[in-house]
Amino acid sequence: MEPEQKQGIIDDLDLFVRRKEYFRSVGRAWKRGYLLWGPPGTGKSTLVAAIANHLRFHIYDLQLQGIHSDFELRRVLTATTNRSILLIEDVDCSSNSTKPRSVDENLNDDGYENHPGYKKRSSDKGVTLSGLLNFIDGLWSSCGDERIIIFTTNHKQKLDPALLRPGRMDVHVYMGHCTTAGFKLLAGKYLGIEDHELFKRIEDLMLKIPATPAEVAQQLMVSGKPEVALNGLVQFLKEKDIEIEKSEGKEELSSKKLWSLMRKWKNKKKRMRLVAEE
Repeated sequence: MEPEQKQGIIDDLDLFVRRKEYFRSVGRAWKRGYLLWGPPGTGKSTLVAAIANHLRFHIYDLQLQGIHSDFELRRVLTATTNRSILLIEDVDCSSNSTKPRSVDENLNDDGYENHPGYKKRSSDKGVTLSGLLNFIDGLWSSCGDERIIIFTTNHKQKLDPALLRPGRMDVHVYMGHCTTAGFKLLAGKYLGIEDHELFKRIEDLMLKIPATPAEVAQQLMVSGKPEVALNGLVQFLKEKDIEIEKSEGKEELSSKKLWSLMRKWKNKKKRMRLVAEE
């Protein structure tokens, strides 16, 4: 994570915990919503742990797949304590309620049920979108103080837009591939060094080869000797570059085969039409 992004999150958290009286004065629940999104292995779970350590909050890891109704979700919420983090990981995979709705869904623009006339389909099971939104910022959300609600996902575009609005997911944090600045931080953490003759070579490779922080950290942990660990990282990045080129070559070949089949099919249809006309 870039130092500026990290500091921005810390500042936001520190401001949140100082604003108890402000939230009361405006009649809002004292809570904050975060969405951490990006490819796997980019440090989303690690960031959650860091937030908990910084605030000294408890973490409740909520598994929506194991919650069978909105009523059960409400019971889970009321059982949590103040000064806590409510974590829902991989929210796009956790429940059908988080996926974008079709245009005929009988919900209003905020994602809540339209009344009267809304009828839950008998085939529906588990947490509904309406129930999840009540959990985040509806009446249920007022059942406690000083809470952070954190969602993680690899695919932000798969979430229903109603979930992404301010007041629900207030802060969206993109967790991307490792940057050169991120690499230097990891090298300092795992190898205890601030500079090395291999840094420039690694940084040049990282500018064109995507690698997650988890992948970089794994290579740096191979040896406590900087020379060995950094050479291992160089080799890893080179091998990954070869794998990417092979994958792209296969995709290009597959695309060419598809176009070839389409041309053959069009020519066949054209010949059949000419025969029919004769």
